[in-house]
Amino acid sequence: MDASLIVSNILNPAILFFFLGMGAVFAKSDLEIPVPIPKLLSLYLLFAIGFKGGVELIKSGITQEVILTMLAAMLMSMFVPIYTFFILRLKLDAYDAAAIAATYGSISAVTFITASAFLSELGIAFDGYMVAALALMESPAIIIGLILVSVFTTGKGEKKEFAWSEVLREAFLNSSVFLLVGSLLIGVLTGEHGWKVLEPFTQGMFYGVLTFFLLDMGLVAAKRIKDLQKTGVFLISFAILIPILNAAIGLLIAKLIGMPQGNALLFAVLCASASYIAVPAAMRMTVPEANPSLYISTALAVTFPFNIIVGIPLYLYGIELFWR
Repeated sequence: MDASLIVSNILNPAILFFFLGMGAVFAKSDLEIPVPIPKLLSLYLLFAIGFKGGVELIKSGITQEVILTMLAAMLMSMFVPIYTFFILRLKLDAYDAAAIAATYGSISAVTFITASAFLSELGIAFDGYMVAALALMESPAIIIGLILVSVFTTGKGEKKEFAWSEVLREAFLNSSVFLLVGSLLIGVLTGEHGWKVLEPFTQGMFYGVLTFFLLDMGLVAAKRIKDLQKTGVFLISFAILIPILNAAIGLLIAKLIGMPQGNALLFAVLCASASYIAVPAAMRMTVPEANPSLYISTALAVTFPFNIIVGIPLYLYGIELFWR
């Protein structure tokens, strides 16, 4: 792999601010970002990427390529939690295995946004409708994870039951999914006119907000590193190797259905990322038996930094090999 890709990615201002956040924690600085601000930043990023995706989707139309991409996205969001569950069961109980599997079956919107910025820096084109794939991959993994818990756990001889209405509500109406899908639909409805109206807000501020948000992510990730002591070598290895495997599967699917290189990278990143917001919130509510320090720390303190620092350039290198 061309080391210059990793170097150029690391020297991206947003990534450097991620390191700055981690360094602040390691140096025991009192740097912190007040709690409401990161939530506002994440909502802005979801709104901006969703709205732009909707505008691009209406430009491209519902083509065969779009439909195949959406189907592939849903397939991966259901396949990943199933196969990873059985790997995790080698060392963990069914509750923890299902929660972690659901985490890795879902996606990280911030990793996707960082990959989009990486492609823009390199001048590699990608289609905005990939945001629709992002939206479709958020919720199915939650449902699959809870089905796995229901099937593979027992309590006093009875299967664990859930209030499925609450589960579905959490899966499809949690704030990140609702805002992302809603922004996508508004982008579709307003099209180019809506984009021109909101462009100074959705485009001009975007990279600055992303950079500031990654500063906060660096702070949070560094604080979570101590939780890795509870995970052991098995889960740390899982948190690095499984994203690479998922990305490889994603690239194979992308090649088979003829995705262009930019779209293929974003699809690989979606397959390789892990949720540290939506799925943990759902798992805490519905599977309190699972240990949050396991599924949050692996996704946030290992997989997220691995993907944004090394994974994205690595997956692009794979694309250059496969598409050559």
